[in-house]
Amino acid sequence: MKRLPLALLLGFTLVVTGCGTKTAPATDQQQNNATSGQTTPTDKKDETAKQPSKQYDKAPEMKIDPNKNYEAVVETNKGSFTIQLFAKDAPKTVNSFVFLANDHFYDGIKFHRIIQSFMIQTGDPKGDGTGGPGYSFEDELKNGHSYDKGVVAMANAGPNTNGSQFFIGSGDDVKNLEAQPNYTIFGKITAGMDTIDKIAATPVKANAFGENSTPTETITIQKITVTEK
Repeated sequence: MKRLPLALLLGFTLVVTGCGTKTAPATDQQQNNATSGQTTPTDKKDETAKQPSKQYDKAPEMKIDPNKNYEAVVETNKGSFTIQLFAKDAPKTVNSFVFLANDHFYDGIKFHRIIQSFMIQTGDPKGDGTGGPGYSFEDELKNGHSYDKGVVAMANAGPNTNGSQFFIGSGDDVKNLEAQPNYTIFGKITAGMDTIDKIAATPVKANAFGENSTPTETITIQKITVTEK
């Protein structure tokens, strides 16, 4: 999936930077449009990044039942964590996530952007914040959930540009997104928050835009298993 939109992140940056905090999750395209001193959850191009192994012509047909409960166990090389998926509140988003997970799209994808006090971002098959599944779908905002540590939300490049990139709130700075709630929340961590903390604590270096968010260690998703409850 993509990083959070630059435009969105930019606005967030103004709010966060003013408080001495970090910026929000955006896509690389967003950062390219960012102005001085403004940043968003996005990754920069990495010439060593792999090209996506799978691409799709269109978003998947609705296969999940919004009235049922879904859970995703994400295995990484740092440990595992469990996501409670909000199928009823964000059906299109959960349907896409489940489709991609079941098709092993996320296997081997790395966490390309980490801001410990804010969020960790992944889901880009290219590993540089510019990749996605080949399709996009609409936002599902104002679904009753709030940005907090442990929340799972989509990154994007602007309104209705959701793909495969998503982020997980890893610190209190994620709460600043409430001032600009432009990222669809589709789940929350119910187990394995210690794994999220480990990933968030990974040392980082400056990216092409000067943001200290590029991990110096490769952290990857090994497998995502979704179960219907």
